[in-house]
Amino acid sequence: MLDIKLIRENPEKINELLKRRNPNLSINEVLEIDNERRKIQFQTDELRAKRKSMSQTIGELKKAGKDADELQAEVKAMADDIKALEEKQAELDTKQKDFLLCTPNTPDENIAIGPDETFNVVKKVVGEPTRKNYELKPHWELGEKLGLLDFERGVKLAHTRFSLYRGKGAALERAIINFFLEVHTQEHGYEEILPPILVNSAAMTGTGQLPKFKEDMFKCVDEDLFLIPTAEVPVTNIYQNEILNEDDLPKYMTAYTPCFRREAGSAGKDTRGLIRLHQFNKVELVKLTTPETSEEEHEKLTRNAERVLELLNLPFRRVELCTGDIGFSAKKCYDLEVWLPSYDNYKEISSCSNFGDFQARRANIKYRSKTTGKPEFVHTLNGSGLAVGRTFAAILENFQTEDGHIIIPEVLRKYTGFDII
Repeated sequence: MLDIKLIRENPEKINELLKRRNPNLSINEVLEIDNERRKIQFQTDELRAKRKSMSQTIGELKKAGKDADELQAEVKAMADDIKALEEKQAELDTKQKDFLLCTPNTPDENIAIGPDETFNVVKKVVGEPTRKNYELKPHWELGEKLGLLDFERGVKLAHTRFSLYRGKGAALERAIINFFLEVHTQEHGYEEILPPILVNSAAMTGTGQLPKFKEDMFKCVDEDLFLIPTAEVPVTNIYQNEILNEDDLPKYMTAYTPCFRREAGSAGKDTRGLIRLHQFNKVELVKLTTPETSEEEHEKLTRNAERVLELLNLPFRRVELCTGDIGFSAKKCYDLEVWLPSYDNYKEISSCSNFGDFQARRANIKYRSKTTGKPEFVHTLNGSGLAVGRTFAAILENFQTEDGHIIIPEVLRKYTGFDII
């Protein structure tokens, strides 16, 4: 959530940055609401002060044995006026908060300005796209032929965009998860977390999924619980409404969870295979930092995600997203995109984002500054380390042999127990 104090002090700057995202965005309405609620606050404070003074006078009159009925009636009427103003102010507070909850973060001033992904900037390319002198089959064909994936029965058990892993396919998915967690905990120093996969609306609001993206979420009927779209939600909110010590920052946390998304706005996209499912596995990286270290920690987090791609020997690239393509809560984001022969192109496998204090304001996550001694908002960061299903797909497509077998990357073999499928 944007800082209302910052909006008051720099409205032109905030508007200019938001319009880099979308020309239709503006903070003007929230300023109008804020001006009105501050006027009402001033009126309320004046009336309270006047009522207090009159109440003291009434007390003095009564003590002196004099009539105070007229003043008492006036004070009673004043109390009714104050109550009406307080109700109006509460209504404006809610309206202002709702507006801010649906307003995206301001983008970093140094990222490319553009309306869509065509303005994203490729920062580096690692490895060469896989090319063979034989036809490379898509992962959905390979998976079904080798008995690794069963899309038909996944749909039968659930709905479209659900899949079933079988045999060595299930073992490979599990191996990828274990490999990711081991690298991030043992090499990169993250604490492993196993969080709930159902969270309440406060947690979903804290990281920015609610209220803006409610239609993309799976909600439990008659319960204030949602299936998580990513482990970012429960892990970031572990410290909701808490004040941490600065010496405890940065916090590094990683978690494997299944993730659930309705993908309400993506009808017709990537309908085949594992790229866009309603349920998928992911290992997430989350950091809580001070404002001074968040940019450096963002770079480190992105390198942590890149490291597992390098160890798997998968071709990939890092892309810095432009203002029109970054997520709702992010200030700056790098997408890591893995090469998929079935697309003859790169496909996102991780988004590594710096949110600044945007999520921390929504979730009320603070630290006590050693410099000022006052509570300040942390900066939150997260990234996939990595999306497991997309890694599975990339392995099948990039390491397939001419006769249709799959060579298992060497770093995974101690987890799978086999080196070829």
